[in-house]
Amino acid sequence: MFNPEFFGIFDVPALVLTAFVVFFFSLILYLRREDRREGYPLEDDATGRLEPASGLFFTARPKTFLLPHGGVLHKPNAERETPVFSASRRTNISGAPLSPVGDGMLAKVGPGAYAQRAQVPDEMFHGGPKIVPLRVAPGFSIDGGLASDPRGMTVLGADRAAAGLVSDIWVDKAEYLIRYLEVDLAAVPGKRVLLPMPMVVVDKSRREVKVDAILASQFINVPTLSYPDQVTLDEEERVTAYYGGGYLYATPERLEPLL
Repeated sequence: MFNPEFFGIFDVPALVLTAFVVFFFSLILYLRREDRREGYPLEDDATGRLEPASGLFFTARPKTFLLPHGGVLHKPNAERETPVFSASRRTNISGAPLSPVGDGMLAKVGPGAYAQRAQVPDEMFHGGPKIVPLRVAPGFSIDGGLASDPRGMTVLGADRAAAGLVSDIWVDKAEYLIRYLEVDLAAVPGKRVLLPMPMVVVDKSRREVKVDAILASQFINVPTLSYPDQVTLDEEERVTAYYGGGYLYATPERLEPLL
């Protein structure tokens, strides 16, 4: 039976506040578990000790992801990526910076670091590789005709020495953009590497493609592709990271402070 005095003795604001606190705590707990889903197992920077991978406050229930190229992936899981970099920690404390061991261009740290991605090409919505060279992209051409076509231009490194010639253009068929230039290296006849388009300046009047990221001699170590007419997601990461590393490691002077 309804008691009209109930609301006179019941503290509604306290109920609302309590409900909000419970909801907010549950939300934080949910987000804290979810944001670590793909980071397991985590490890301490200094000791390498793995952090707990189970428990209410640490791990969400595993989810099954259906991959676009077939197969499934369960996250979180006990798998761990093998470190691929060549560097040493400056001091044995958590968060200490890494210093490259040997050639900084090949150390895969700092601006040259990359994520290990799938060994498959990025695909169009209806299937097929998304980024391909013009030689296998019928219906695509360079706007502006021969004057705007970089094919045949000389590629110059940061030292303004010639690294090779542009042999082809890799286009994004979904975005209608030039993603990479393909460079036929002068130092190794027959070897071709990709050059990210955002890292070049095309001088149409001089018929030159200028690159500030790396020296002409360093083009020889640009990661190569497994197949001549397609690039995987992992290869895109490695290629871009190599040029990115050049902005810091290409010359000894770039490691020094500006002042």
